Amino acid sequence: MKVRIVGRGRAGRSFELALRDAGVDVELLPGRAGSPRLAGAAEGCDALLLAVPARQLGAVAAAVEPAPGCVLVHCSGSLGLDVLPAAFGRRASLHPLATLPDPVIGSLRLRGGTFFAVSGDPVATELALLLGGQPIVVADGERARYHAAACIASNHLVALLGQVQRVAAEAGLPLEAFLPLARGALEDVGLLGPARALTGPASRGDEATIDAHRAVLGTAELPGYDAGVALARLLAGGAGGEAETAGAVPAPAVPTRSSSWS
Repeated sequence: MKVRIVGRGRAGRSFELALRDAGVDVELLPGRAGSPRLAGAAEGCDALLLAVPARQLGAVAAAVEPAPGCVLVHCSGSLGLDVLPAAFGRRASLHPLATLPDPVIGSLRLRGGTFFAVSGDPVATELALLLGGQPIVVADGERARYHAAACIASNHLVALLGQVQRVAAEAGLPLEAFLPLARGALEDVGLLGPARALTGPASRGDEATIDAHRAVLGTAELPGYDAGVALARLLAGGAGGEAETAGAVPAPAVPTRSSSWS
């Protein structure tokens, strides 16, 4: 397979290294809409992967002239196939559920068995499998919901740990002391599902402890803390509880963490 990638940012270069490592013939092009090579970028390749920011995707795609046998593919998580010109008879979407902070780490994650949201032409599934990934079909009508879940799982989690760092620093403690706790909580979610993994004052209705927390937090930190408490209460209240725990590993299989960390 011959794949040409448009976009030399972190995503484009991550895909380049990963696909090359998988034995695919790859060429990387600039992602600027005014690039003289963009019009003929679809010529002579099986798939043209547009690895450009979502806000630029429409303009870049419109600058490409259709070519026989080439599938136009974008890797945006939030956009559907309608962002690609209808003149391309074969269109697809391929979005990795992985963060790509730099080309080396990104390529390793793309080759690490990650899930890929795919839609449209089967070439997207073929590329996901070539990378050793797990394709999941996400229809255009569910793209925004899918991408929201991805952002919560990644971006919002990082922002939450930023709050942990700030609050811990006020107590003279480093973020590193809390990272094993966070990793353990994620492992518990994977084994038990969110509903059964939840611990802490909000899950057991300990309003006195929650009030004590709120009394020492700065005004800027309260909205984030209160949002977390609200989410914990929603989960503890049984919203989706049966769905979350269906097929989960029985509780005795995992040792519980000390309540002093809860």
